[in-house]
Amino acid sequence: MRKIILASGSPRRKSLLESLGLEFEVYRPDVDETKRRGESPSELCRRLSASKAQAGAKAFPDSVIIAADTIVVIDGEILGKPSDRQEAARMLRHLSGREHEVITGVAVSLKGKTLVNDEHTLVRFRELTDAEISEYVSSGEGDDKAGAYAVQGKGALMIEGITGDYFNVVGLPLCRLGIMLRAEGVNL
Repeated sequence: MRKIILASGSPRRKSLLESLGLEFEVYRPDVDETKRRGESPSELCRRLSASKAQAGAKAFPDSVIIAADTIVVIDGEILGKPSDRQEAARMLRHLSGREHEVITGVAVSLKGKTLVNDEHTLVRFRELTDAEISEYVSSGEGDDKAGAYAVQGKGALMIEGITGDYFNVVGLPLCRLGIMLRAEGVNL
């Protein structure tokens, strides 16, 4: 089997691939993540994951490259990683008591070809108090996460329900990834 490269600096994606027992290397591509005018959330995630995979393919041309990009969307607004804790609190107040969508673009590059797909999952937050938001933001858990929360950590205490792929909310939809790899003859 070809060497596998995870084109992402995300510790959550790294952990998810490790949970599958895969041997891989991590490569952190430098990709401009600025949203383009008129670009939908799905288009943004797909473009960014493809760009990361293609950067990885240039650096490791004989390898299988896996890349992803995750965002949170509510009322058409994209919630990326918060720039500071005040923004994190604003995001959590916006998500409180409501349902939002988590979208992950997934890309696989190998043999000069890049496959791109996306996964959509609905997440429903319970109503949060200002004290709960303040406590969670102070924990720092959501500092580097889209939507300012982590489903696999204390953020789970805020989530009433999930419709769709749990691993998508963590940052890498494993079932979708497995299907994409299998389509290219890579069996995990």
